[in-house]
Amino acid sequence: MAQPFDAPGVWPPFGTFSMGVVQGEGHIVHLKGQVALDKESRIVGEGDMPAQVRQVLENIRAVLAHIGGEMADIISLTHYITDIEAFMASGEVRKAYFRPPYPVTTTIEVSRLYDPKLLVEITAIAEVPRERFMAPEDGS
Repeated sequence: MAQPFDAPGVWPPFGTFSMGVVQGEGHIVHLKGQVALDKESRIVGEGDMPAQVRQVLENIRAVLAHIGGEMADIISLTHYITDIEAFMASGEVRKAYFRPPYPVTTTIEVSRLYDPKLLVEITAIAEVPRERFMAPEDGS
């Protein structure tokens, strides 16, 4: 398992993130950035940041579950968002998906994503413990 930590001597985390993560002995998985699309590739929550964050995190959860991973296995997140205030106001959604110790996070406001109706894209890196990891089949 990865070991998240907060270091003394720097500012304390004020949200759902840790300052650093030491990689352990599991399988490191890099997830493609997820956006608020459902299984039929339809945009979920047009104009609604909390709804889009929820859908993105559900997509990440589904990708991880396919290989035996869980949200608690995430060690790093990068958020690309189109409205920092709306994203910060949706913190309660993230709290429903993450418990301490939190993954490290970076949040970047961008002018737009590939479709202007999309408000958020999140990439993740996870470490799935070897005893839970299920290798995906070729081409899956």
